[in-house]
Amino acid sequence: MNILILGSGGREHSLAWAVMQNPKCDKLIVAPGNAGIAAIAQCAKLDIMDGAAVVTFCEGNNIDFVIIGPEAPLAAGVGDDLRAAGFDVFGPSKAAAALEASKAFTKEICDACDAPTAAYGHFTDAVSARAYVEKQGAPIVIKADGLAAGKGVIIAMTDAEALAAVDEMFDGAFGDAGAEVVIEEFMEGEEASFFVLCDGETVLPIGTAQDHKRVGEGDSGPNTGGMGAYSPAPVLSDEIAERALDEIIRPCMAEMAKRGMPYQGVLYAGLMIKDGQPRLVEYNVRFGDPECQVLMMRLGAQAFDLMQATAKGSLAEMQVNWAEDHALTVVMAANGYPGAYEKGSEIKGLKDLPEDSANMVFHAGTVAQDGAILANGGRVLNVTARGATLAEAQQRAYAMVDGIDWPEGFCRRDIGWRALS
Repeated sequence: MNILILGSGGREHSLAWAVMQNPKCDKLIVAPGNAGIAAIAQCAKLDIMDGAAVVTFCEGNNIDFVIIGPEAPLAAGVGDDLRAAGFDVFGPSKAAAALEASKAFTKEICDACDAPTAAYGHFTDAVSARAYVEKQGAPIVIKADGLAAGKGVIIAMTDAEALAAVDEMFDGAFGDAGAEVVIEEFMEGEEASFFVLCDGETVLPIGTAQDHKRVGEGDSGPNTGGMGAYSPAPVLSDEIAERALDEIIRPCMAEMAKRGMPYQGVLYAGLMIKDGQPRLVEYNVRFGDPECQVLMMRLGAQAFDLMQATAKGSLAEMQVNWAEDHALTVVMAANGYPGAYEKGSEIKGLKDLPEDSANMVFHAGTVAQDGAILANGGRVLNVTARGATLAEAQQRAYAMVDGIDWPEGFCRRDIGWRALS
């Protein structure tokens, strides 16, 4: 099969790495890709937000299957364009992608099926939003309703911070994403990520992970797109995972089908867990980044078979075969991230690191130039390893980190600390 992956980050590099191991894959193209992806697959210049251009590319390159990595093209309906042209696609429709594209829509779905989540208010103007904050009090969570590249959530610990966040959003800090705002109860507990596949009817769990969103060690400092992750997440026990399926995910999927927008793709449920009770924090309609990297390390070649079954509506015939091990990824980011950072610094030492089923460096923001690998983003590398225990996976990942010569980059040194402590 000729397979196309849309995207350019560490998530897409790990997807490409897994797909390339499957014997069904004859040719793999990633658009636009990055320097790491270019070492294992063909990269192509393509506007992945332009559905018509993607369809034309697929027709010209005899593509059999398309995997859409990021949320933006899903929310723009690129998957719909491809399906209308007769292509098999992994990724939900534009209508179903509203589960991530609109936080208010997700709350509406949860309300309709009594799925446990945070109490909330939905606002289209600053005056009423400020009044709600003043009534509820801090701590409280202020969220831009739309897609804000993972940056539209502010956890305000004081009333002043919350009111400033409301003003910031309605003043356009997050563009159109902040034209509407959802304000939520601050939920206490431990957060974890639960990943399932859904083909419109069948829901199949494929793994758990825990992300480290804050930039500093001990989960301190501002939120980022993710500074590291590990899988599985011990806090998501089999019992709690089953509760999440029965009380949250399956009811929401049934409600989506009832509304004529059946969900078909990977669903990433962010859950807050306290006293054995999971509550939904948010849905994402694609693999998490960097959670995808640890999931792909553990799934390997079967990942493509599962994605194909999702697209064809045959998940009921599938089962997930897990290796009884752990995976951990450490994000190396450019100095200054998540604030201002510089591009173009050279990263050395990558060629000396192992690349196998237990050790991989997935590129997130890199470019190749004159034989050198240069940093080309905020989050730049995902240094990933497997081990029989989480401690072993952590040790292997940091051993690789220590082999990378990049003074202009940094990482957290405590990825996995919650589970290991």
